Order: sequence, then C-alpha cells, then structure tokens
Amino acid sequence: MRVLGVDPGLRNMGWGLIDAQGPRISHVANGICHSMTGTLAERLLHLHQQLTEIVARYAPDTAAVEQTFVNKDGSGTLKLGQARAIALLVPAQAGLEVGEYAPNKVKKTVVGVGHASKEQIDHMVRLQLPGVDLAGPDAADALAIALCHAHHARSADRFAAALERAAR
Repeated sequence: MRVLGVDPGLRNMGWGLIDAQGPRISHVANGICHSMTGTLAERLLHLHQQLTEIVARYAPDTAAVEQTFVNKDGSGTLKLGQARAIALLVPAQAGLEVGEYAPNKVKKTVVGVGHASKEQIDHMVRLQLPGVDLAGPDAADALAIALCHAHHARSADRFAAALERAAR
C-alpha cells in the first residue's frame, strides 16, 4: 500500500509518501509544495497543480490529511481550511480514499505523546524511515501523517479479518 500524507498549509504544504507492506514501511519521497505570492485563488491553484502532479507521478493507493485546529486568528484558520480543502480534493479527484487525523493523534501514533514537538516528530520519522532526507519540517509532518494512516489502516485490516473469522 502506497500512502500519501499531506500537511496542509497555504504557504508550505508538506507531502510524504511511504510504502507499507505488512510490518515493513519504506520511504518513497517527500517534499513541500510552495505558494508564496499572488491572490488567494492563484495560490490555491498553484498548490492544486503541484499536488496533482505528485499524485500522478507517484500513484498512491490511499491518502491522509491532518485535520485543521482552530486558533485565535479566524482569518488564518479560514485560509488554512482552504489549503486543507486542496489537500482533500486532489486525492479524492484521483479516486483515493482520504483519512483525516487530528494533530494529537498523529503525534501520539508516531511519537507516543499527543503534544510532541516538531523536533520529536522529526526524530521519530527519521528513526522509522532510516536514511530519509527530509525536505523540511512540513515534509516530516506529512510523513508522520502517512505513518499514522498506515498504522491505523493495518489495525483496521486486522480488526476486519478478526470479525470475518468470528462470523464463520
């Protein structure tokens, strides 16, 4: 299963791809989609184009996106929500199922604590994907989201298999 993780952001949208086969997980690629200038519509279009190219190039089987947290700046939260919509739309347009995870769930799954720092996430991503060359903190977060999704997908598969065995 190839998993695309996306860390939404209007200026920097992190993305990361992993392959998960049973208990084995390997790094495929990671990077950051940048959108620094132009109108909001132009910036969103630029993010859409970049993420669409990534999905076409790497052909993931599934995707996961971090949920938006609400902060004090309503305008900033709204803009982040619009970038998050791009992160949800592009994989959906490619026919992929998209999982959504709260930031604390990602941190708890990858690091072991729900309020982990960026440095702790970076460290654990490097530990779980030896030799990975991270494009930056946003890419590390995206890989953490992909790792979280792979972990929960495997758990769901085991649970479904157990239910099927019990139904026999």
